[in-house]
Formats: sequence, C-alpha cells, structure tokens
Amino acid sequence: MTEDFVRNRITQLRLKKGVSEYQMSYDLGHSRGYVYNISSGKALPPLREFFAICDYFELTPQQFFDESTSHPELIQKAISGMKRLSEEDLLMLLTLINRLNKKNT
Repeated sequence: MTEDFVRNRITQLRLKKGVSEYQMSYDLGHSRGYVYNISSGKALPPLREFFAICDYFELTPQQFFDESTSHPELIQKAISGMKRLSEEDLLMLLTLINRLNKKNT
C-alpha cells in the first residue's frame, strides 16, 4: 500500500458515491479544499480523519484497504443486516450465497 492508494481509493469511493470534493469536505466538517488537498497529493488525512472518511463511506478500515471487493459499502450493509438474523436464517442465506457462487463460476 502506498500514499497513492489512499488518495486513489478516496477518489474512487467519492465518485462512486456521487459527491464532489467540495461536498465531501463540507460533509466532513472541513474547508472546501480539504478533499482536494488529499486527492492532489498535498496532504494525507490524519488517523482520526481517516476513520471519519471510512464512516462517511460506511466502510471499516479493513474494507477501505481491500481492493478485491467491488462494492464494499453494500457488503458492510449486508453484514450489518445479517447480525440481526437467527442462526436458521443465516444458514439459509449461506446456502443461497453458495448456490449463487456456483452459478457465477
């Protein structure tokens, strides 16, 4: 992982969310150039701000750095929903996931 990865990942997630650099800066409580400075390589977010950025995209830090997941925000929402399911429902869901994975291979 490099500094460029962090910058590019923030840009990728921001574009996917459909917000401008200005809007994201405002949403995070910063001046209008905050996200631009990150994206352009002038700065990196400190750790506290990195966690706020992860929250903004509804991701865990682990999901932020996982390049193999194409829709990390959807997976996070699915995980949140699954935490409230019964064991029986989780097993049924797992069966469905396995079935869908077999179709797609």
